[in-house]
Amino acid sequence: MPPVLLAVAHGSRDPAAATSIRALLRTVRALRPELTVRCCFLDLARPTLAEALTRLADARPVLVPLLLGTGYHLRVDLPAALADAGLPRTHLAPALGPHPLLAEALADRLTEAGAAPDAPVVLAGAGSSDPTALADTARTAELLAARLGRPVTPAHLSAAAPTPHQAVAALHAAGHPRVAVAGYLLSPGHFARRTATTAATWTGAPLAPHPAVARLLLHRYDQARTVTELRTAA
Repeated sequence: MPPVLLAVAHGSRDPAAATSIRALLRTVRALRPELTVRCCFLDLARPTLAEALTRLADARPVLVPLLLGTGYHLRVDLPAALADAGLPRTHLAPALGPHPLLAEALADRLTEAGAAPDAPVVLAGAGSSDPTALADTARTAELLAARLGRPVTPAHLSAAAPTPHQAVAALHAAGHPRVAVAGYLLSPGHFARRTATTAATWTGAPLAPHPAVARLLLHRYDQARTVTELRTAA
């Protein structure tokens, strides 16, 4: 049976979110046409993860979380779903971030938004109560700062401080009249709309379906496949 990549997105009530994910997966299929690529959602959209795993029971898919950091879903929900489906933990790829390819996509989104090349940047992540997820966002801010050659402040839209609004206000108070916000989000939806309400001069769009994200998705799939094949050979 041909290999199967099952992309697991968070899910949203906003139909534009699912549209952006499906556009991302079309790019993935174009890059790797021999690979079967399917999609499911953790919440608020269908097919659900359980439905997808049932349909693909004979294919033993590799799950690639379309998540930007390592939080509760990756540590608890997805391993539990794999166990319920009779699949080993090796069939779960790492989170997408942090990774230099995300910094590439973030930088391109800022350029598309018209951000000045010398403006300080706020990285607006979704936020989490999980310290590992917050550390992942901070590491992505470092990668983006290295790529841009200027400071990037990590911020969080929920559960942690500073918020993007606070970070932008602090930069204004420090004497920076023009600030850019990089939306560290895959898809349109509630958090993307909130990101757009700061007092920043420029705001980068969500990352999907940027081609660098598609390449990263395949890289994470290949990582998991390599581990699975090594375990099987052993």
